[in-house]
Amino acid sequence: MFKSVCIFSGNANRPLADEICSCMEIPLGRARIARFADSEIWIEIGENVRGVDTYIVQPTCAPVNDNIMELLVMADALKRASAASITAVLPYYGYARQDRKVAPRTPITAKLCADLLSAAGIDRIVSMDLHAGQIQGFFNIPFDHLFALPVFLDYLRTRFPGNDTVVVSPDAGGVERARAYAKRLEGSIAIVDKRRERANVSEVMHIVGEVEGKSCIVLDDMIDTAGTLCNAADALQKAGAKHIYACATHPVLSGEAVKRITASPIEEVVVTNTIGLRDEARQCKKIKVLSVARVLAEAIKRIHNSDSVSSLFV
Repeated sequence: MFKSVCIFSGNANRPLADEICSCMEIPLGRARIARFADSEIWIEIGENVRGVDTYIVQPTCAPVNDNIMELLVMADALKRASAASITAVLPYYGYARQDRKVAPRTPITAKLCADLLSAAGIDRIVSMDLHAGQIQGFFNIPFDHLFALPVFLDYLRTRFPGNDTVVVSPDAGGVERARAYAKRLEGSIAIVDKRRERANVSEVMHIVGEVEGKSCIVLDDMIDTAGTLCNAADALQKAGAKHIYACATHPVLSGEAVKRITASPIEEVVVTNTIGLRDEARQCKKIKVLSVARVLAEAIKRIHNSDSVSSLFV
């Protein structure tokens, strides 16, 4: 059915690429990825891709720079092998938090990454739950922005069938996302008012909204050091929340994140497999992983068949 489609994967999250191929009932494309003694990346495509629509599944997660370079080198290899088109499927878009100048003489690295991807010959980008939606405007090529909302809703509707659910945004920037979830779960929303003293350190001030005696779901696009999440959970507990859960699309989980989650009052953290979990995170009983492979596979099918991708949104 998809003879003119070939999906390749870098080293960042090969299990997700395998699952996408399984959903589409096609094999993963063969590619040899190696490194020279000085750590330079070398890639050889093991398929005839002349005139074929190709897709590279590669979240630009840690090690971020290695994974970005791997993606660029593979795109160049496909371009020189005369692929009909090259689509980069980035379940997680690295450097997304550097989407604007926050101080004088600082870079906008999210835009730099967009320029690099375009210069490498990539024709289209597919990504999921961007940290900042305006990143789509950094590209002069088509950009499909997908959401993990359908995957989370299927799980949350069975987990929270009552109407005592409160969707909590950990900051003002996530209110729109929280409202979208609360509407579909028929719950209310609350906002955590916080003050950030420096990067990766946050201080919770107070809760805006009624959470006492409620089941609270803290919703964010990613969990990095888990400082914001755990501080929000502590504030919710002090405000009288009955149960505290968390949902985040991208489990970055750097530094002491897993230890913080384990020690926090959060009962369960639901994430997706846009980023592969470290061993420490896999062993944490509080972390549950949902798969977004079917959503990404359906997006690839629709792009290939020139069908609407927007109808995937709930």
